[in-house]
Amino acid sequence: MKEIEKIIKAYEATDWTMERAALGTVVKVEESSYRRIGARMYVSSIGNWTGGISGGCLEGDALKRAQIAINKNESSIVVYDTMDDDSHQIGVGLGCNGRIEVMFTPINPEDKSNPVEFLKSIVSTRETHALLQILNSSTSENLVGRFFPQAKIGDLSNLIGVQKATIENAILEARRKRKSRTFQIKNESGKEFEILVELIHPKIKVICIGDNYDVNAFVSIVHELGWEIHVCGKTRKLSRDIFQISKSVSELDGAGELPVDEHTAVILMSHDYKTDFNLLQVFINKDLPYIGLLGPRKRMLKMQAELEEDGHHIDLENRLNLHAPVGLDIGAESPEEIALSIAAEVVATIRGRDGRGLRKRQGPIHERD
Repeated sequence: MKEIEKIIKAYEATDWTMERAALGTVVKVEESSYRRIGARMYVSSIGNWTGGISGGCLEGDALKRAQIAINKNESSIVVYDTMDDDSHQIGVGLGCNGRIEVMFTPINPEDKSNPVEFLKSIVSTRETHALLQILNSSTSENLVGRFFPQAKIGDLSNLIGVQKATIENAILEARRKRKSRTFQIKNESGKEFEILVELIHPKIKVICIGDNYDVNAFVSIVHELGWEIHVCGKTRKLSRDIFQISKSVSELDGAGELPVDEHTAVILMSHDYKTDFNLLQVFINKDLPYIGLLGPRKRMLKMQAELEEDGHHIDLENRLNLHAPVGLDIGAESPEEIALSIAAEVVATIRGRDGRGLRKRQGPIHERD
């Protein structure tokens, strides 16, 4: 989402009296690739770009391709294939060894339903949006690049002559797997279409409970990651920077009023046992994927014992969303390193990964799109 925010900023800063622009979007990936479906690159006709579709090996050529799309005023798909390790192929220098397809779409600022305007409409929402885009068709009409938000899949259904329920099922499958995907469909006339269902998730939201100096390190790191930050603590102790980069700052008694969702992480790092214990009870039964409790394991076990004494049947030790001690085991010592270990564990949890070293992973780094 941080990249999308940068693209929107570049779009809004474009001088349309002097420039034109196009959006490059990764729409298909096979084997190894630095970026995945949904990576974007906003390109102006004078050669400026924001975002990226690779680790740097494709952007130079993508700039030319985007300018071609601008001049033709027509969407097109370009294939970058480095699977054969051809020394003449773009990207081999970085060892990509994969195949990606990039859609280049000219942007019309007067069209308030253009792709960037759509991104503007969802960037601040807290839900996952499905965006459908036609990648290929066997019709004579040029439909490549046409895109439809989920709210307008009826328009897509009418355009390609496919039942709306068929498209809805493809979206449900993508949402079930929590992954963008392409699918092939055929209408009653035998015309075939390749459709991308891209899932655009909201930014990670973090509720940080605490007001000591280590909160500064944690907030600084997650701000760089582009997360939505909420801090609860003694506001008189918090730095000016925290007020500037947080979406909200409140006293501890306001923590439980903050809404949570499936992309929310709560970090209890007040260094005060009673505060953390009380707020753990506030959040533990809420539907959120991650609660982190700073401190040694015995601290959590003490809380477990107190809950049992009070007659509360909450098994903290086996709660899948409770991480106590918080963070990945990277040998962190400084506040910044501890913040890094926590942020990394949050990402791993929300992405459904275990946080182990990639050299120990069997199979590709990324699951197949």
